[in-house]
Amino acid sequence: MRYALIGCGRISTNHIKAALNNKLEIVAVCDVVPEHMENVLQKNGINSDQSIKRYEDYKKMIEENSLDLVSIATESGLHGQIALYCIEHNINVIIEKPMAMSLEEADQIIELANKKNVKVSACHQNRFNIAVQKMRKALEDGRFGKLSHGSIHVRWNRNRDYYEQAPWRGTWKNDGGALMNQCIHGIDLLRWMMGDEVESVYGVTKQQFHDYLEAEDIGMAVVKFKNGAVATIEGTTNVYPQNLEETLYLFGENGTVKLGGKSTNNIDVWEFSDETDEDEKNKGLEEYTSNVYGNGHTSLFADVKRL
Repeated sequence: MRYALIGCGRISTNHIKAALNNKLEIVAVCDVVPEHMENVLQKNGINSDQSIKRYEDYKKMIEENSLDLVSIATESGLHGQIALYCIEHNINVIIEKPMAMSLEEADQIIELANKKNVKVSACHQNRFNIAVQKMRKALEDGRFGKLSHGSIHVRWNRNRDYYEQAPWRGTWKNDGGALMNQCIHGIDLLRWMMGDEVESVYGVTKQQFHDYLEAEDIGMAVVKFKNGAVATIEGTTNVYPQNLEETLYLFGENGTVKLGGKSTNNIDVWEFSDETDEDEKNKGLEEYTSNVYGNGHTSLFADVKRL
């Protein structure tokens, strides 16, 4: 597959690494800051490969190259318009979270993708964590029985230095707050496990410590799902002095599982009434990750490639 990357910031090295691991042909990279392109290529040991074209204008890149897949890793506020442009040119896309900044724009992406018969993947790579996959399999095998409730806790730290790395961070237009940015992976996992369809949400957001931002730095919610289960959401960037945890709990009549670690990459609790030998192997499972982004991008790219 002929691949290109648009946006070469903080998360972009995970995309290039995933493309290399899946043996995609990297045709081009694009960023409005030229040194960002060189940095991400250098981090992956391919900065000397002059066959990879560099662009500062994504439209020019798309018009001048035949591409099968593009991943979009720009500031969040640009995700929607870039995705629509790629889809209009019959290119499959992987869109870093969030896929859009409004439901209307997300619906436009889905509608156009269906019309053009191209694939769109929202980049929720934590679904491919080993611990998450094991929880999902237990759920699909019916081992939890009837679900009672669940919860996601994203207890991270983001200081002024983080927000000052890019002027769009913490703005309503281009970023959203702790729930839209940092907690979105956890919310995705919670919905995926709890049955997706939501009946009602009650929530509170506040800005406690980051008064130089527009958006919230903590959000908490209670969610009622259409299948009768309930859940809580906690997302914050206020934890001192560094990232503490991302934990996902799932409680059923026959099972309890807690996934922990910095990015739901460990199994802290694994208890089922129909315990098997395999369960003993799952207890205490830890998947090493070098950062909170985890290892899932390679598997996500492979999943898209199979489609």
